[in-house]
Parts: sequence; structure tokens; C-alpha cells
Amino acid sequence: MTAVNRETGPGHVDERQARAVAEAARESEWRRPSFGRELYLGRLRLDLVHPHPRPDPDSAAAGEEFLTRLRAFCATVDAQRIEREERIPDEVVRGLKELGALGMKIPRAYGGLGLSQLDYNRALTLVGSVSPALGALLSAHQSIGVPQPLKMFGTEEQKRAFLPRCATTDISAFLLTEPDVGSDPARLRCTATPTEDGSAYLIDGVKLWTTNGVVADLLVVMARVPPGEGHPGGITAFVVEGGSEGITVEHRNRFMGLRGLENGVTRFHRVRVPVENRIGEEGKGLRIALSTLNTGRLSLPAICVGAGRWCTKAAREWARERVQWGRPVGTHEEVAKKIAFISATTYAMTAMLDLASHFADDERRDIRIEAAIAKLWCSEMAWRVADELVQVRGGRGFETADSLAARGERGVSAEQILRDLRINRIFEGSTEIMHLMIAREAVDAHLAVAGDIIDPSAGAAAKARAAAKASGFYAAWLPTLVVGQGRRPGAFGEFGPLAGHLRYVERAARRLARSTFYGMSRWQGRMETKQGFLARVVDIGAELFAMSATVVRAHHDREEHPERGQGAYELADAFCRQSRLRVDALFTALWANTDDLDGRLSRRVLDGRYPWLEEGILDPSVPGPLIAPAEPGPSVRENVRRTMG
Repeated sequence: MTAVNRETGPGHVDERQARAVAEAARESEWRRPSFGRELYLGRLRLDLVHPHPRPDPDSAAAGEEFLTRLRAFCATVDAQRIEREERIPDEVVRGLKELGALGMKIPRAYGGLGLSQLDYNRALTLVGSVSPALGALLSAHQSIGVPQPLKMFGTEEQKRAFLPRCATTDISAFLLTEPDVGSDPARLRCTATPTEDGSAYLIDGVKLWTTNGVVADLLVVMARVPPGEGHPGGITAFVVEGGSEGITVEHRNRFMGLRGLENGVTRFHRVRVPVENRIGEEGKGLRIALSTLNTGRLSLPAICVGAGRWCTKAAREWARERVQWGRPVGTHEEVAKKIAFISATTYAMTAMLDLASHFADDERRDIRIEAAIAKLWCSEMAWRVADELVQVRGGRGFETADSLAARGERGVSAEQILRDLRINRIFEGSTEIMHLMIAREAVDAHLAVAGDIIDPSAGAAAKARAAAKASGFYAAWLPTLVVGQGRRPGAFGEFGPLAGHLRYVERAARRLARSTFYGMSRWQGRMETKQGFLARVVDIGAELFAMSATVVRAHHDREEHPERGQGAYELADAFCRQSRLRVDALFTALWANTDDLDGRLSRRVLDGRYPWLEEGILDPSVPGPLIAPAEPGPSVRENVRRTMG
């Protein structure tokens, strides 16, 4: 069989084509206010987050009632059994179904619980603290599976047909990724060919990393419709019955963590899908997927918050119990720093998640930046939190819970939480992809007025129009970045001892906007290649958002929960001081870094310039191609699909 060059062969998509597909799919207008967008423009719009939003009392009561029942059920789950057997027991799934946990986000009109995003995330925090695999099952089903895109884009007939099933009995999955297609959907190879009579589509292709795909009853499948008469074509979304003829789950994947995850490889061969099962119009599938992820991504920070709270408890108990050199290890400065980081960061993750959840419930905010930042920042920080817990526990942090219990100690699963959390930096957009995506939104205002100036394909007339438009925008915008409330000593006084942190955020936001402008002026059309610079811009904005959310949350806690007010202020103050050090370092690294050197060295490594660096070893990898072939056609493998519950 002739090998296909992935850079020049069939299906090759160049950078410009890939960007065009991504641009066509993103929401190009800002119809509602966004706190995150304003931060990147140098404006601390505190009025968008303060006073801290409050949930609707009736909604909160319903959520609390469900969480009470869910807590009682989760207390009966044997988390270590899931780890040992590498699957969630059927009786656990049946119990979740009976509780209504499959329909937490589905409206009551369609048989669901109709919980708010806030309470849904609280439920995932609770479930994920018991077993992240349980959290992944529920979130993949509701956050990105069939319920969410149908709620947003489905017809009334589709909602009536599928949502009651999803709320009570059927598990769903989301299928986008392919063996050779990750975050670059322009290269999607799975096809959905219209039948001659126009009544259906025939889906052919292979999907990889299909979370819940091994056990799913319903699938959301992204496939490319070939353009033709009466068919505009393009990437399109479909609801597909998991047991349809022609679907084969060829493999259940195993991972370093999330041992109970039902994730696999699914092959489609001439799978007939009625036209009534198409979600939205042809060619709108990628936009549907991205819109779904705007709120769907909030499930991951919910899992991270649960992990952070558990890590705080485990670290506190161990650091108080374990004695070294005559006193508890938690009183030694090196360990105390880790305890402070774990607890303060957990409080900040909670503040960020709850604020973004309130925004999602309110529906008067554009949360695409806030949700993306919450996913990016919480997944990175939770991983660090878990890593610090392992270090605090020392050898016991590296030992499995089963081994600890077998020799008579409490089975604290520190190493497991580290393994389980690692995927969150990759799930639903890797950290690197999230940096690029948020950066695109952060510079959107600049591209809107000056895009043609830096676009090499733009003609002279377009560049002239853009220059005139940009001069007006920058003449009004740049002066606002010179001074602000952050320079006024008494600003934000109602926040008491935390006011100084908000003044810092205000000053840093203006500095960030100026830095972004300088970067665009310096690199112009090459700005998109400066991924290191853009990543730091995004990370600074994420820290500023985290600080803002944390200060507002601490103020809210003092007002609403006086018994925890002092503690909230202490946690918020510690977090902001830690965060400010990270922000200062990031600002320095904007201009003092090794990005160019690293790029040159990487290219030399890829060119094989240092073969001697790999000598003196043996590679124990199992032989095979680095990317498995995924040509369409009938399956020749056993179908390992199964049902749960």
C-alpha cells in the first residue's frame, strides 16, 4: 500500500485554509458584555462582576435538594473498585439514572431536573471528588453530548424525541476527533453523503477518543457533507443511534488516569442517519460544536474544584499528623508554602468557576472568554495542586491507595488524583490550543479595525480603509490606557484590605492592553506566529480574572456568610499575592525570553541534527505507526460496544 504524505497528499489542508475554517466557525460578533474581553482591552469592568451574582431562590432550593440526595448516593460508591476494575459498576450507573443525574441540565419539560449551571457544576464537583471517571461520564453526556447541542440548536421535534431519553435512560457521547485530526477540523475526513432520495445521510469514517463512545446509546457525530445540488455541504452535526447497523466500537482505550473512562475508537460504515436527525443546517456543525463548548467547558473546572478541595483536606490532615524534626511537617516553611498554595488556589478556582457559572445562567453575558479561561487556568492549577499534594505526602503520595490500605494505613489516593487530573490539560482543547483560541478573542477588537493592514492578501484600497478606521479607534482607545483607578490610593475602598489587589488588577489590565498593542505594532502580520507571546498575554489575563473573581467572592462571603468572612479574606489575600508574583514574571517574560532560540533549536532537533543525543538507549515502544491508518470501509474487528446500567 502506498504511503500518503500527510503534508502534500490527499486531504491536505494548508495553514490558510485551516484558519479560514476556524474563522468561519467562531462567533464573530460581541452582542453581550464580557468581563474577560474588557480585561484584555485594558478595562476593569467591575460592574460586570460586582455585586457578586446571587442564584434564584427557587432554583437554589431545587439544586440543594438534589445535591443532598446525590451526596447520600455518592457516599455508597466504592471509588477504588472503579480504579481496580477499570469500569464503573452497572449498579452505580443505575443509581445515577434513578436519581435523575443524567438529566441535570435537561429542562423539566423534557423529563430532566432543569438545574442551573451553578448547581450542575456543584454536582460535578461532588461526583468528581469521589471518582473523576464518574464526573467524566456525566459531563461528557450532558456538557458536550446530545443534550447540550439539542437544547441550543435542536428543533422542537428533536428535543421531544431525544431529550427525555437522555434524561432518564440513554447515555450520549460527542464524536469529533479522528486518528489524524485533533484541533484542526478543517482536515475532517468522516463523511455524511446524502442519499439519492434526500431522506437520509450515509456516514463513513473513523472517530477516536470517543468519551462514553463505548457505552453510548446516542451519539453527536461531526461529519463532512460533500457539496452538491441542493446541498451546501461542510461540517455538519448529526444525532446517531449508537446501535445503528454499520457502527463498530473497535477498541476501548486505556489511559494513565481515569481508569473507568469508557473511551474508544468508533468506525462508521454506510451508517444511515435520517435527515430529521441533522442538527442545524449543513455546514454549521463546527459552529454548533464550538458554541456547545462555551458552557460545556465549565464541567472540567468543576472537576478541578472538587480535586482541589479534596487535596486541601488530604494535605491538611497529613501535614498536621506527620512529624519531622520534632514538629508537624506543615509547620516547616517549605511544606507550609505548599499548603498555602493548595488552599488559596482552591479558593480561587471555586470563585472563578462559580462566577462563570452565574454568567452562564444569567445569559446576559458573553462567556466564551470566561469559560475558556476557567477551563485553561483551573486545569493547569489543579494539576499543580495535586502535584504539590503528592510532594507533601512524600513516599506515601507515590504509593497507591490500595497498597496503603493493604499495609494498614488510610488509602489516600494522591497519586491517582494526579494521574486523573492530567487529562484536563488536554480534554476539550489542550492548553496550547486554548491559548491560541483565547488570544484570538483577546485581539479581536484590534483585528476588527486593523486586520486588513496586516493581512498580506489585502489590496491597497482595503489597507487604506483599515488605516483610517484604525487611526480613529486607537486615537480614542490608547489615551485610556495611561491612567486609571488603579493609581488612586482610595479606589475600591469597599473591599477593605483587598482593595489594593483590585488596584493592581486595574493597572495590570492597562499594561496588558498596551503590551498587546506594542506586540501587534512590532510584529504585525507575524503576530500569529508569536505563540509564546500570545500565551503569556492570555495567562496574564487569566490571572487577572482569577484575582478579580476571588476578591469579589471574598467580599460576597463576608456579606453572606459572616462566619467565614475573615477566612475568605485571608485566602483571597494569599492567593492574590501569589498571583501577582506570577503576573509580574509573565510581564517580564513577554519581552525577555528564549522563544526564538527555542524555535531554532526545535527545528534542528526535528531535522535530526543531534542523533547522538538519542544513543545509548533501547526503545521499548510496541512497534507500529505513530498514527494508525483510518481509511473508510467495513470493520474487520470485534464490536466491543456494551450498554451500562
